[in-house]
Amino acid sequence: MKKWSSYAVKSPTEIIHEVSHDMEHDPRAKSKDTNTRAIFLLPAKKPPYTVYCNPFYKHASHGNVFKISPTGKLEANSQNYPYQENSGIHGMVFDPTETYLYSADLTANKLWVHKKDLEHPHSGDVVLVGSLDAPDTRDHPRWVAMHPMGRYLYALMEKGNRICEYVIDPATNMPVYTHRSFPLIPPGIPDRWTMYRADVCAVTFSGKYLFATSRANSFDLTGYIAAFKLGENGSIERQICLNPTPTSGGHSNAVAPCDWSDEWLVVTDDQEGWVEMYRWQDEFLARVARVRIPEPGFGMNAIWFD
Repeated sequence: MKKWSSYAVKSPTEIIHEVSHDMEHDPRAKSKDTNTRAIFLLPAKKPPYTVYCNPFYKHASHGNVFKISPTGKLEANSQNYPYQENSGIHGMVFDPTETYLYSADLTANKLWVHKKDLEHPHSGDVVLVGSLDAPDTRDHPRWVAMHPMGRYLYALMEKGNRICEYVIDPATNMPVYTHRSFPLIPPGIPDRWTMYRADVCAVTFSGKYLFATSRANSFDLTGYIAAFKLGENGSIERQICLNPTPTSGGHSNAVAPCDWSDEWLVVTDDQEGWVEMYRWQDEFLARVARVRIPEPGFGMNAIWFD
């Protein structure tokens, strides 16, 4: 959990570990005596296909940038760019041009914006644009998603258990809070600040819908999955549903819409190790398949293989 690793996906049933790299931004981060973890990474989809990585918990003040080999393997740590001393980034997203990088800082309670260094376009390095605090001191941004048009950003607030909508300032590319937010747990539910944690959000292939999930801090409670209708420009038009999930979700309850269709999405949980396939049709969710992998810690995230 203290290394950045890459795996070759040979087929749906063959995944091979190729390499692992230490977190090099702070000697304390890779020490066995600290709780720093390699928590999240975002691979660019445009050349030079750099990978952007975020450590978490203590000593997580920098993002780690990696160059890749011609086959996609993590090759070398090329940049360690700063956030702030108490940062803990748990999610990032690019704008559609992959020029601007948006980061959700859970522990510093803010959003960050970085820009690819245009003076060195082949490096993949980034420079700081700015940051802004979350709307509420208790929000704790955990995940971010962006509409394909690049005009709206959605920030999932872990402790706030809500989705906050931001419009992108075309002059600065900074997000501006629209003062519109939507619940990820039922309003009025007891112990909302302590018993639930929002998890992830993602836009569907068409850009017409946004999904988001939350987790419960007790196995006796359920998590929730929410769906939202998005306008053509990316604004949230309405909340369609807020459905309970089969388990609390454990540490996960992560939703992953299909990369090439709006019809399918998968939800993973690590309470019991379920991978659950859902069909999205006529704005209703129906579970159509599930498989349980009874391995400790299994079920954090899923990827789609075409």
